[in-house]
Amino acid sequence: MNQPEPATARSATLGWLCASAIAALVAACTSAPLPAPPPAPPAPKPIPKPVVVIPPPVEPAAPSFVSQARTPRDYRQDAAQHLYNLNANRIYHGRMPPLLYAIGVLQVEVDNRGNVTGTSWMRAPRHAPEVMADIERTVRAAAPYPAPIRLGRVTYTDTWLWHKSGTFQLDTLTEGQM
Repeated sequence: MNQPEPATARSATLGWLCASAIAALVAACTSAPLPAPPPAPPAPKPIPKPVVVIPPPVEPAAPSFVSQARTPRDYRQDAAQHLYNLNANRIYHGRMPPLLYAIGVLQVEVDNRGNVTGTSWMRAPRHAPEVMADIERTVRAAAPYPAPIRLGRVTYTDTWLWHKSGTFQLDTLTEGQM
């Protein structure tokens, strides 16, 4: 039998050994396959444009009280009665005493809806600033006044007769003085 020469056998073994080592080395150098990339996020849904709803114009409510007065003097009656109705517990009943704590003359401007748009003193009781403030507060708190539908807007004047107790009468509806 023919036996391979030892050098050739060694070289073949050495070749297989080198090839195996290279294959192992190459296998060791490669990394595991990369994981698949995550799926792309879904495309954002289009945002609908906001719907703008414009409400129809709101008509102001009709005044609940109306005045048929044709002159500022006639309107003064309606305004005085309105103030008396809202301040019944503050009205001095009967004839007022001869000496009053304060007397003031106030002009009140009322718009076509009965809202007070301004006040001005023609005769201010400056010795009693608390009375002035209380009268102005009372006048403004009584709004809305009867709407002067025939006049459109009105400026009326009334005289406030003030008792030291904090009660009052308006000259328009006074019961007189002793």
